[in-house]
Amino acid sequence: MDIKSAIFECGKDLFSRKGFKKTNIKEIAELAGIGIGTFYNYYTSKEQLFIEIYKQENAKLKNRLIESIDLSQEPVQIITQLIQENQAAIRDNPILQEWYDRDFYKVLEKQYLDHDDQSIDSVRSFFLNLLRSWKQQGKLRDDIDEELLPVFFDALVCIDTHKEEIGIQHFPQAMQYLIEFIVKGLIKQ
Repeated sequence: MDIKSAIFECGKDLFSRKGFKKTNIKEIAELAGIGIGTFYNYYTSKEQLFIEIYKQENAKLKNRLIESIDLSQEPVQIITQLIQENQAAIRDNPILQEWYDRDFYKVLEKQYLDHDDQSIDSVRSFFLNLLRSWKQQGKLRDDIDEELLPVFFDALVCIDTHKEEIGIQHFPQAMQYLIEFIVKGLIKQ
């Protein structure tokens, strides 16, 4: 395995086990069998490494979602399935979970904006392209700005991170209704 791959795999292992905040460059370098200076020959920061790992995990999720979705279904069913599978993947993948940590998100967002990397969230881009396609087909309301479309669904992901506060016993049914209300509100009557 080459050095960059070793750093990547060791970083992924440590981030998955310990989380971003509790992992440091020294640990990654030690696990990879390199010096700290060598780490910086390949990555400018721990954040840069994490974002590269995050992008890979997110791309894997996007591919799984694309393979599992039947696009001939009605938008409510498609969106419901996408959101449910996305939420399950986030719950099961510690790397993807980090994106929804409020404090850490600010660090990632800055790194994202500094590098103008539009490919960081491939699941979101897939989702946005699907919504744009429906809008072009005349399935969605014309009065809602295209850039606002994914924000409704981003809000659902945020709600998912607060399900214990909302009440876990009612959460699945409440989430289903919210998805239905949003999608039906976006669909052209």
